Formats: sequence, C-alpha cells, structure tokens
Amino acid sequence: MTALSRYARLETTGLWRAGPTDAGREVLVSFGNATLVLGESSGQPLAHWSLPAVIRLNPGGSPALFAPDEAGSETLEIDDDIMVSAIETVRAAVSHRRGVPPRLRRMVAGGAAALVLALVLFWLPGALRREALTVLPAPKRIEIGATLLGHLQRRLGPACRDPLGAEALRHLHDRTLGQGGQAVVLPTGPASPLALPGGIIVLSREMVERAAEPAVVAGQLLVAEAATGGTDPLALLLDDVGTIALVRLLATGSLDPDAVEAHAGDLLEAPMPDPGPGTLGPAFAQAEVPITPYAMDRDPTGEAVKDLVETDAYAGGEAPILISDSEWVALQDICQGG
Repeated sequence: MTALSRYARLETTGLWRAGPTDAGREVLVSFGNATLVLGESSGQPLAHWSLPAVIRLNPGGSPALFAPDEAGSETLEIDDDIMVSAIETVRAAVSHRRGVPPRLRRMVAGGAAALVLALVLFWLPGALRREALTVLPAPKRIEIGATLLGHLQRRLGPACRDPLGAEALRHLHDRTLGQGGQAVVLPTGPASPLALPGGIIVLSREMVERAAEPAVVAGQLLVAEAATGGTDPLALLLDDVGTIALVRLLATGSLDPDAVEAHAGDLLEAPMPDPGPGTLGPAFAQAEVPITPYAMDRDPTGEAVKDLVETDAYAGGEAPILISDSEWVALQDICQGG
C-alpha cells in the first residue's frame, strides 16, 4: 500500500490564509491525487496544493505551518499531529515518485533499453554459443557434421567410395590424427581441406590424385585440423547461424536447415587460413609425418615453402611408413570405383 492510499481518507481542519494580510479561514484539509485539498465543510474545494511542492515553513514548530511554494504568500496552519505527519510522509513519497524530470526518466529508460539491447546483441549470443558447445554430445556433433557434408556433396558431388580406397584413407586418417573421426574425398573440391564438426575432414579428389606419396595426403589432413586455429569447427558454425538458431538448437536439439546450408556455402567461398610453419611444424612432428613432401606439393620449386621445409623433423633422415604401398595405390584410386 502506498503512502497516499494509506492516508486517502484522513481529514482534519486547518487555518488557511490566502495572503499575508488575510485574517485566516478554517478549512477542511484532505488528500487528493498528489495534491493537498483545502475546502469548505460542505466539501466545496477552495484550493489544491501540489504535494511535491508543499514546504514546511517552521520545521519542528507547532502548529505546523505549510505553504504551497517557497514564497509563502499563502499558508496553512495545522495542529493535528497525525495529519502533519501524514502530510510529511505523503509529500516525501510523491516527491520521490515524481521528482525525476521527464527528460531524465526518458534518459534512464533509454539507457536501460540500450543495456538490454546490448546484452541481447553481445552477451547473449556468446553465452548461448558456449552453452551449446558444452552440452552438445558427440552423436549430435557428428550429425551436424554429416548434414554439412551432405550440403557440400550436393555442390561438389557424392563422396568417392571405392571400398579399398576408403579403407586405405581410414588407415591413413587414424595413423595421422588418431581414431574418432573420418576423412572423405569429394570429386570436384573443396579448394582447401576442410574440418567439419564431428571430426570429419573433407579433401578433394585432386588433392589425393596429384600427391606423390602418402605424406602429402596426411599433410592435408593435418592442415585441415590446424587451419581451425584450435577452434572447434562446431563453434565456427554456431558463429554463423545467429541467436535465434542457437536458441532453437538448445531447445529442440536441431539447427535451422537453411542456416546450416548457408554455412556450407561459406566454407567453400572463404579460403581457409594458412596455419603457417609455426603451427604446422609441431603438428607434423607430433603426428610423425614428414612435412617436406607436403611443402613440395604446394610449391614444386621449393622457393615459397622454404620455411616449412626447415621445420621438417625428418630432414635428412628416414621418415616413418604411413600406409603400405598397396594401400597407397588403392587410396589414389578412391574415386575410380564409383
């Protein structure tokens, strides 16, 4: 209950002077809507004083002397302690409620709205993205990656599936990156190796068929993983889909198909960043893959890849065998068997 409603029925009498020379007139004092009403005993109002503007001319004095403004030309004497206390209480409450200038109220309201908008635009998407990356299980990530792969296949052709070649690619993938993912080869792209959610690596037929040895294809797998800069490929997708799609993903477990298709297009149009020798050198060394064959595949003259060759942990030495010769022949024919 507000102070004004609490004292709405409170009335008393007071001595009202309309001017400094006025002898005074007994009036009935009551509360209106944010006003102090002075009236005749019949109920006919004589004056309305704005409660926020009412001032006490003699704080602590008795009887209490009030005025509707600082000029004090018009006054009201009240010796009813209950009414005096009520006037002070209600006046303070109404002043607090109405004391903020309209322009300031608009500024505060606008600031609050801007803060909410900023939270929606900047904080909320990041929070939803982090939540999705935390709670999405591996099967859902694989499902999303497979959906992206499906969109890529519609543009670049169905994945090459020669059984012996596919088995050789699986062996090379597991030898290079470890188990828990897979590699696929598409007949007409992409221009650079791609990493998709769920541990899916996409290579092109041309990358495999032009390679002089298995280390080149293994290098393409390592580059795809390194090109993300340590960022989960799913995070790159979630950055693209927008806040509404993130809410839908967390609420239903599904992404907007149009958003996923658009991201597939972005992957093909935006070139993957070059990880550079500082990243690739340690990655190849950890995987026990020589980097020189991959570097020479990029530039047969060797001029543009000297910095990569210099990081080769197997320069001048014997490199480990990645897959057998028969598997390598099968891998290069992966797109020949339909």
